[in-house]
Amino acid sequence: MKIALLGYGKMGKEIEKISLERGHSISTIIDKNNSTDKLEDSDVAINFSTPDSAVTNIKLSLDSFVPIVSGTTGWLENYNNIVEYSKKTNTSFMFSSNYSLGVNLFFELNKKLSSLLGNYKDYNINIEEIHHKQKLDKPSGTAITLADEIINKSKYSEWSFDKNNHSIHMISKREDNIPGTHTVQYDSEIDSLEIKHTAHNRKGFALGAVIAAEWILNKKGVFNMSDVIKDSNFKF
Repeated sequence: MKIALLGYGKMGKEIEKISLERGHSISTIIDKNNSTDKLEDSDVAINFSTPDSAVTNIKLSLDSFVPIVSGTTGWLENYNNIVEYSKKTNTSFMFSSNYSLGVNLFFELNKKLSSLLGNYKDYNINIEEIHHKQKLDKPSGTAITLADEIINKSKYSEWSFDKNNHSIHMISKREDNIPGTHTVQYDSEIDSLEIKHTAHNRKGFALGAVIAAEWILNKKGVFNMSDVIKDSNFKF
């Protein structure tokens, strides 16, 4: 499989390494020093560029009729437009706020816990996310996904950085050398419950993105990582 890398920062380099280990090749690399108006000789694209360039890079892939897996967050006000653009070009598109297989299992646990505790009004919910200082968006896309899943099952209709009784309390921290830690806590006067995912390095995110690229090849439609996780016919 020939992979176009859109964005060549730390994640792009890790994706390149894992792609080669899994027997794929890198057909082209697009970053701030190298641009093009057409992707050629690529089977699939993986986008981990900056939020400012994400939409342009995704459209570049769709215009080239190359299926794309995108992990950049911080641009989702344009998500619905990209979905329509993908349908217009009849080219497959996948977005996930986090491609780690462990995080996507964590998402499923979060859905289950929120459905179990959604009717218990005594619990206040906190979501804490910690990342490296180079991460541009705050809160993380993963934290927003966790909050959205809880909102669908609970008394809350929003999240907020301000602590109050009407919204999920979101806490974002930026520290040195933290690939990503997410904690969801249910806190009441009598007890607390929490689930937590800690990434030890970027390898899990990069591996999941490459697996997603393998999965989306020759498919048509708009997908997310849960489609990959739930596909019993797909061998990781």
